[in-house]
Amino acid sequence: MPLLTYQQVRPWAKAIQTAVVQKKMPPWFADPAHGKFRNDCSLSKTELDTLTSWVGSGAPAGNPKDAPAPIAFEDGWRIGKPDAIITIPKAFHVPASGTVHYQYITVPTNFTEDVWVRAAEVRPSNRRVVHHIIATATPPDGARSKMAKPGEFFSLDKDRVPGLKPGPEPPQFAASTEGETLQVYVPGGTAPDLPDGQARLIKAGSSIFFQLHYTPTGKPEEDQTSVGLIFAKEPPKQRVKGILVFNQRFAIPAGDPNFALMARAEVTSDVRLISMLPHMHLRGKDFEYRATYPSGETEILLKVPRYDFNWQINYYLAEPKLLPKGTILECFGHYDNSSNNPNNPDPKTEVYYGEQTWDEMLNGFMEVSLEPVKETPKILGPVPGTAPAVASRGSQN
Repeated sequence: MPLLTYQQVRPWAKAIQTAVVQKKMPPWFADPAHGKFRNDCSLSKTELDTLTSWVGSGAPAGNPKDAPAPIAFEDGWRIGKPDAIITIPKAFHVPASGTVHYQYITVPTNFTEDVWVRAAEVRPSNRRVVHHIIATATPPDGARSKMAKPGEFFSLDKDRVPGLKPGPEPPQFAASTEGETLQVYVPGGTAPDLPDGQARLIKAGSSIFFQLHYTPTGKPEEDQTSVGLIFAKEPPKQRVKGILVFNQRFAIPAGDPNFALMARAEVTSDVRLISMLPHMHLRGKDFEYRATYPSGETEILLKVPRYDFNWQINYYLAEPKLLPKGTILECFGHYDNSSNNPNNPDPKTEVYYGEQTWDEMLNGFMEVSLEPVKETPKILGPVPGTAPAVASRGSQN
């Protein structure tokens, strides 16, 4: 329901009170004991008391003269009017039912010179069918730019990696030196501006490589996604880069209520951490980012005690945090594959890594900043002396 005016809000007053008292709203799941975040939308005690008092007194209207100016939306763009909009040239038709493999499409930017981007926002035309979208700027000589004919959808027809048996730890990180992740669009996600002095780089001649995950709704639908860009007004002092720590090597036993999983990587260049976006599917319970510095000190960077698949939030640090070369980044998660999980698609099934919602993931998306160089240094590497077999098959605390 819309909540832009008093008339729209008044019928929901008691329901709003219940939601905020139970802390279901606003959606914010970071443990306050670890880190401060500039997009923290949780209510203070004063704000909560004010709202509760207002509802208790009958939710009266205030003086219209004291009302703030209505929020002005630029044709629906959260970031404001984009300097450039790149739209997939044709709609994708989502069937009424069945499995829809990940869709990929490359769209040229036609940029004739390098550009620095202060804000980027992925905007589906039909949010109902979108599970997630990743938009990446890929240079003309990049591998992704050569995967298929520009403007044509294609699928790898492989949404699932069969249960991998324990063995030597495979690479658990992604930090491309040839492209730039512009935004990961997920349910409940937002696209805040970068602070002054920070920007992402899109090289001349680049294309936008879209990864699109659609979910049928019971009727045929279609979507034609765009990405909007706002350019930096001056050369940046810091370049922003997306990285990922993940695990694809696991099997969650049927009925297990608390399966533990982890992934890790070593930082190979000095960078500053800007944000963290934990990603799991329907069995995800909790998520934690942890750093072990070269000094041996360990710090919890973000702890999400109650993961909610419906609200996948990118947590932006109030102040960037230095991750010196040699820092070990670890991501930890627990999964409830039991019948006590009301969101569990099938508690009788052993669950592996896969791209569909009934499969699972442990993805620790992050954004870091570095010097505004145009040739990207290597940022992540394998952990030295990695022990074999990190995939476990039992419940852990």
